[in-house]
Amino acid sequence: MFTPFDDATAEPAIHGFLHSPPEGKNNGHAIALTHGAGATCQSRLLVALSDALAACGFIVLRFDLPFRQARPFGPPRPGSAERDREGLRRAAMLLRPKAPGHLSLGGHSYGGRQASMLLAEAPEVADGLLLLSYPLHPPKKPADLRTQHFPRLTKPTFFVHGTRDPFATVLELRAALRLIPAPHALLEINSAAHDLLPRQSAAEVPVRIAQAFLDFVSTASDT
Repeated sequence: MFTPFDDATAEPAIHGFLHSPPEGKNNGHAIALTHGAGATCQSRLLVALSDALAACGFIVLRFDLPFRQARPFGPPRPGSAERDREGLRRAAMLLRPKAPGHLSLGGHSYGGRQASMLLAEAPEVADGLLLLSYPLHPPKKPADLRTQHFPRLTKPTFFVHGTRDPFATVLELRAALRLIPAPHALLEINSAAHDLLPRQSAAEVPVRIAQAFLDFVSTASDT
């Protein structure tokens, strides 16, 4: 079950949807989850994953980044990333009172990259990360790695990556993860491209991600 969520009491405003666990299933954990550069919080992956996470007991805030609120189509404009990170910071702040347990930031592609950069700069914002299809490098440009902040990630980080993702092979991503000092894990989705929804098992993937992330968070919370 989800309901519209709007908070314009401060800038940047947060607009999206709040997914609540079934009665009696709340595990105390919460996650603010956002989209990639070409999408919105209404993307098929984010809606399905938010439902699956809520079924596992998470409170989920699925929301649009500031760049998408400013323009309904097209990628982020140069210079907008800092404001998008502020949007992630505000979303985490709004969720914190609802999460006596583990508070995570998560995002697909660009959204996940901005979440990881924010936590590298300000680890107090959240307790961990869920990074879906991390865009390790632009397609066909494997030397242009987006890993400068990885050595400063000190919070548990869970990656989900498709074996057909043009933004990084699984081997490339595994090599990059060695730069991260925090506990981390990688879930591979066989035959999935950047959208993480392979045609043969699109309905199963969000459930698999949610359960694996719950296991990861439970372990991280116990350490």
